[in-house]
Amino acid sequence: MFTRSLQSVIENRLHQKKAIILIGARQVGKSTLFNNIVQQIQLPTLTLNCDEPETRQILTDINSKQLALLIGKNKVVVIDEAQRVDNIGMTLKLITDNFPDIQLLATGSSSFELRNRLNEPLTGRKYEYTLYPISTEELMHDKGLLYVKQTLDSRLLYGSYPDVLNNPDNAKEILMNLASSYLYKDILEHEGIRRPELINKLLIALALQVGSEVSYNELAKTISTDNKTIERYIDMLEKCYVIFRLPAFSRNLRTELRKSKKIYFYDNGIRNAIIQNFAPLAMRQDVGALWENFFISERIKRNHYNGSYAQSYFWRTTRQQEVDYIEIENGEISAFEMKWNPNKKGTPLPKTFEETYSPKQSIVVTPENFYEWV
Repeated sequence: MFTRSLQSVIENRLHQKKAIILIGARQVGKSTLFNNIVQQIQLPTLTLNCDEPETRQILTDINSKQLALLIGKNKVVVIDEAQRVDNIGMTLKLITDNFPDIQLLATGSSSFELRNRLNEPLTGRKYEYTLYPISTEELMHDKGLLYVKQTLDSRLLYGSYPDVLNNPDNAKEILMNLASSYLYKDILEHEGIRRPELINKLLIALALQVGSEVSYNELAKTISTDNKTIERYIDMLEKCYVIFRLPAFSRNLRTELRKSKKIYFYDNGIRNAIIQNFAPLAMRQDVGALWENFFISERIKRNHYNGSYAQSYFWRTTRQQEVDYIEIENGEISAFEMKWNPNKKGTPLPKTFEETYSPKQSIVVTPENFYEWV
């Protein structure tokens, strides 16, 4: 059990006559988080799991009288995997409008389904949060700095899903099951994917290109499809919280790459399971990519949980000058370079970038200091 950063945030939002929606990949701990919150408030609770066909049938096109019978004397209603119910937005709206004393909590594992169905019906009626695999900040809070340092190599290989951290001896099996179609089965069910094998091929190609610029045209040629299919699948995988895109930063220089993008995985363990490689770091050629993916994904978690609206980029020129990761917040630029070798902690950023953008801070991130920034 890990204390999640969002727990106190959500607890402070309870009983404000609004639904609380928690979105994130499957198995990141959404249900566990809501269960912990429900145990804290100790009110009669109705929990509905929408992975069960009977539950989906009951919640589809239900009216307010039927809802009253279903809810009964409960004061909290938890709806798990809400994206699996047709017209779920209208059902949640009925609960919030007709039962103001009921605290509604709903989880969803795919934003593309849940948000499309919620935005209009629940406008002004919800608080929405995203939950990720366990963050370094959460581990630091629960286990301390020594644990964070001691488990770094393991997290680079096996990631930070709660089940993986709680069952390290079974990490490979857990990750291989997750990295199958389980994480994105909502795509296969709701989007009518005709060639699901393309998604697997695409994920392998993306996993092998972590830290490198991605070309949709090259990806299309690699897996024998077209650019539109690549773009569509990447968009859906991002909305299922498997991957995320990092655009190129450009403002002034003609030599800057403007339309390029990089793609990272929210979890290193999922990335390694996709390519079926859990070899020790000392035996790997991709440790630099693993380190880069790890730090950027941890920084994304940190910003989200701390209410930061920083925009994330990378920077590169046609002359191969590069900054691994850039954040812009309130008009100020922070630049990060990731170096796995601590001896390179004194590596300067490209002079062109420094002179052109005068960043607020320039940080070289190594295993010796990473925890200061995540």
